[in-house]
Amino acid sequence: MTAPDSTLATQWRPSPNIEPRCEGRAPDMLVLHYTGMESCDAALDWLTCEEAKVSAHYLVDEDGRITQMVAEEMRAWHAGQSRWAGETDLNSCSIGIEIHNPGHEFGYPEFPDVQMKAVEALCLDILSRHPIPPTRILAHSDIAPGRKRDPGERFDWERLARAGIGLWVAPVPLGDDEGLGQGDENEAVTALQRGLQELGYGVEVTSTYGKGLEQVVEAFQRHFRPARVDGRADRSTCETLARLLAARAEAAGV
Repeated sequence: MTAPDSTLATQWRPSPNIEPRCEGRAPDMLVLHYTGMESCDAALDWLTCEEAKVSAHYLVDEDGRITQMVAEEMRAWHAGQSRWAGETDLNSCSIGIEIHNPGHEFGYPEFPDVQMKAVEALCLDILSRHPIPPTRILAHSDIAPGRKRDPGERFDWERLARAGIGLWVAPVPLGDDEGLGQGDENEAVTALQRGLQELGYGVEVTSTYGKGLEQVVEAFQRHFRPARVDGRADRSTCETLARLLAARAEAAGV
């Protein structure tokens, strides 16, 4: 391939870190990341360096410029060890977009409006070619809780949803309840685990609130209830999850 799939990409910088999608899978998932590096040039070099053993299909810089590095038909190496809706080879079924932002380790600035406009346009362009359902437009942190935090709580998922990208409901306002947390063991924990699992998160139903569940709740909050990310399943978190499941069912005509 010598030209990008997307006409929005102004640069084609092929990465060597690619391979065919397993079993001929067509992409039906879109995963958004931040670069977590101080400069976009450094991120681009890393994503196209054979030694790095990582890649993504697209990179969006802070000024909104889009670079394509992997053809959409190919398997990029962006998801790592991850899980969603029972699947573990997410690289074979997904398209990965890296969005330049230094990330939590380097001050975690806001995503500029011009960058968000470019991300929105690129997502819509990809969706015009691939039938990706809203429930499979995800954060890296959704598919790798505890291991990844990107693109993080400052990323504007609501904006994308207004453009028809991804699943979103208005988060239930914060309250003053403590909610569920590590060490709790009861039916409310079981219901929480089942709800998160139904949405797609890699959660085991054990009725015990352990470190793993706390990390999944943090991931959920970063994406769907970003006002407070603390890993505790308060009323706001649980009711926002219930709203999302209802919205998903309605969209599916269930």
